[in-house]
Amino acid sequence: MAEKKESLLGGFKAFLMRGNVIDLAVAVVIGAAFTNIVNSVVKGIINPVVGAFGTKDLESYSSCLKSPCVVVDGEMQGIQLQWGLVLSAVLSFLITAAVVYFLMVLPMAKILAKRAAHEKAKEGVAETMEISELEVLKEIRDHLVAQRGPYVNNTTPGSGAKGNGSVDGAGAHSTS
Repeated sequence: MAEKKESLLGGFKAFLMRGNVIDLAVAVVIGAAFTNIVNSVVKGIINPVVGAFGTKDLESYSSCLKSPCVVVDGEMQGIQLQWGLVLSAVLSFLITAAVVYFLMVLPMAKILAKRAAHEKAKEGVAETMEISELEVLKEIRDHLVAQRGPYVNNTTPGSGAKGNGSVDGAGAHSTS
């Protein structure tokens, strides 16, 4: 039974020490702090601006389903729909989503696209270099063949024939 506890604890420790778990924890902490900033902007700036078109703060907008919507002895009489709170939450969500998209997702997508294009170009250059090396070697071969003339080797290596490009294989040019 001690072996199972060690393996469970070891597995849990390995899970916690993986990089993506730590990154996720950091993201949650940063996200919570960012949420407080967005909520403050919505409550402190956007709600009063939207409320300026009416008579009160955005979160206090409500409608009464069942009349009368009054507080009697600390209890609400009637059914009140607080649609201002919902609208405020929707605005908070939209602002958060916009900030995340425009400040994080969009720039990261551009960086990844540039990196992918750079990698693709790098692969293309490597392929071009391989092809160009092969072409250079073929040109060198063709140039050497053109300098020596046609190469005919009808003999086996080590038979005494030099195979230096002459047709008769003897290596000497006949003069008459």
